[in-house]
Amino acid sequence: MSGKAVDKLTAKEAAAELERLAAEIARHDKLYYSKDAPEITDAEYDLLRRRNAAIEARFPSLAREDSPSTRVGAAPAEKFGKVRHAVAMLSLDNAFDAEDARAFVQRVQRFLNLNAPPEFTAEPKIDGLSASLRYESGKFVQGATRGDGREGEDVTANLRTIADIPHTVKGAPAVLEVRGEVYIEKAAFAKMNARLEAEGKQTYVNPRNSAAGALRQLDPKITAARPLRFFAHGWGEVSEPLAGSQYDAMRRLEKMGFPLAGLKRARNAEQLLSEYERIFESRARLAYEIDGVVYKVDNLALQQRLGFVSRSPRWAIAHKFAAEQQTTLLEGIDIQVGRTGALTPVGRLKPVFVGGVTVTNVTLHNPDYIAGVDNDGQPIRGGKDLRIGDTVVVQRAGDVIPQIVDVLLEKRPKGARKFHFPETCPVCGSRVARELEPGEAGAIARCTGGLNCPAQVVERLIHFVARRAMDIEGLGAKQIEEFHELGWVKEPADVFRIADHRGELMEREGYGEKSVTNLLASIEARREPEFARFLYALGIRDIGETTAGVIARRFESWDAFEAAVRAAAKARPGETYEVLARVAGLGDGARTALIEAAPALRAPRGDLLDEGEAPKIRGVSAKAWASLIDAFGSVPDAIAAVKAAAKEAPGDDYLELGRIDGVGPVAAGHLVDFFAEKHNTDALKRLLKEVTVKDQPRAATSSRVAGLTIVFTGALERMTRDEAKARATALGAKVAGSVSKNTNLVVAGPGAGSKLAEAEKLGIKVIDEDAWIKLSS
Repeated sequence: MSGKAVDKLTAKEAAAELERLAAEIARHDKLYYSKDAPEITDAEYDLLRRRNAAIEARFPSLAREDSPSTRVGAAPAEKFGKVRHAVAMLSLDNAFDAEDARAFVQRVQRFLNLNAPPEFTAEPKIDGLSASLRYESGKFVQGATRGDGREGEDVTANLRTIADIPHTVKGAPAVLEVRGEVYIEKAAFAKMNARLEAEGKQTYVNPRNSAAGALRQLDPKITAARPLRFFAHGWGEVSEPLAGSQYDAMRRLEKMGFPLAGLKRARNAEQLLSEYERIFESRARLAYEIDGVVYKVDNLALQQRLGFVSRSPRWAIAHKFAAEQQTTLLEGIDIQVGRTGALTPVGRLKPVFVGGVTVTNVTLHNPDYIAGVDNDGQPIRGGKDLRIGDTVVVQRAGDVIPQIVDVLLEKRPKGARKFHFPETCPVCGSRVARELEPGEAGAIARCTGGLNCPAQVVERLIHFVARRAMDIEGLGAKQIEEFHELGWVKEPADVFRIADHRGELMEREGYGEKSVTNLLASIEARREPEFARFLYALGIRDIGETTAGVIARRFESWDAFEAAVRAAAKARPGETYEVLARVAGLGDGARTALIEAAPALRAPRGDLLDEGEAPKIRGVSAKAWASLIDAFGSVPDAIAAVKAAAKEAPGDDYLELGRIDGVGPVAAGHLVDFFAEKHNTDALKRLLKEVTVKDQPRAATSSRVAGLTIVFTGALERMTRDEAKARATALGAKVAGSVSKNTNLVVAGPGAGSKLAEAEKLGIKVIDEDAWIKLSS
């Protein structure tokens, strides 16, 4: 991807990028897990997640609740029964080169505070469909897909048809869940496709898609007719430990009758990399498709200490194979309008097979990308622009998304057409605005139509009724699109008026008395939503589930929240302040110092162009003045801009909203923008006539540290600092890096210095490591 490096992103740019990534990854999740029709390779998908995680690590307050880092896969399909996984089926973080693999080993060693790396295992990563097999008293009783990691699809009958999966096992714990991959061997896949082609039927793109489609058939006889195989690679719930190490546990599963793809031990990073090279070299000779090598910490007690972070275990990583490139034609460029109005250009490609998948389109990000420059104005692809009709080089894997990495100018036809970015929305005709100044990473074009834009309305309505939002069962994307086209549902309030169309609905194909009754009952059951769920359902930019929860806990009632936001809207900054805020190189601290000093500032005489001639203000460096002069032309002009900005600076009510821990100025700004738009507030008023938002219940928890702000200082001897922080976070506490009046507890070990002194000065409770372990156990 040609986007700006993560360490150069501003908060606003980061928020825009996280929004784009969340939507794009969710779309690919649905294609991969629910429709078995991925458009990108696993490696490309992995790096989408990787960039998302890197941005969240730098801007933790901007992490969205719909962030890919909080979920795995996609929700189960409606046609199968649902299975709640007793132990979540998480995915793995990824390494893409030797340095990533070495860094993984170093992270593990550092987290555990070991003098040398622990032992690891290495095994091929099967390119198949994840499945979980549950055995009780030695009998296979239930099988499920991964689904979204917490809830999968019940495909027990289909899994019973796979010869590799034993129906009974000896020597197993009373409860045993075996995790692994369902796959099709390459030769069997080729034979099956040849038969389909001879019969004039559509062939499958790759073995993984074929295996996924076969396993998710409603008729087990169809599944049985497909040459499905199974490899075990781990376990979920067990009533007793299988062994003391990953290696021994897997060998025990192998003795029970579960096939393994191969497993070797390694003592350090270099041995892991040696095994990676061996497996990579043997890849073409293997009977099945693999897309990397999985490394795991061997000692299970150490695995438990390492624990998990978000959607992945700390003790394992997938080292992916490298990218593949092919050439094809750029046949056209379309514009997609997302839920928040973002206009994204998408290149239509002549279908090309790259990395095991047929690629038909590729995201082109923004006008700068098409022009051949990155968001800093630096050339990409050698500065070559993209034109319709160009021959392009497409890379899949190893980069964030399906990516055009080069343009073959020698093959550019005379009639190749330049692409002109639209000035009006292709869906509703509203004006298109770029939120940030040209050249910044967030040069995202947005439709200004809001809820008047059909593209945004439909996507927002789909979000509104989704399981993690209002959770209206039986009302999904298909129904929303249908009802919107009929004119029944044009805004959220209309969802609660669908009953007015009961008679018409009964006459439509696919709807009967029972289904309509159930749908209307589901809608009625959601007329009293919880505060946090309702706020999240509104689909306001950067207000994910987590942020919505923070806001709900802060204000407790909807009325109090709405009053605060309306007050903040009256105190929002004006355009001259926004101009000052966009000056590159001018940090928040310097801008605040300038605004505070503005009343006393006097512009010197003359056309002064040197920062050395600027007034001396505490907190405003010569470099900051240079940025101001570069933006406004001279010292007097810069001072005039500062004084004008000070008159339109944000008021306390606006700033207070952005200071809420867990919200931040970016999300606060989007809240204010939403409530400042009359279309939105009118729609909200109509919605609030249909529903009653319940006050946010105060969280109840058995954890004794939930809700506390904790600071760790000094050396810890029985666990590492990272382990202590991870335990505190898992128990609902917030870990801070410094002591303040908001700190509730300080855990102090030997060598504690200034933080301990500050805690004692403020009268904050201080405990030692033993007391912490007892408190958190």
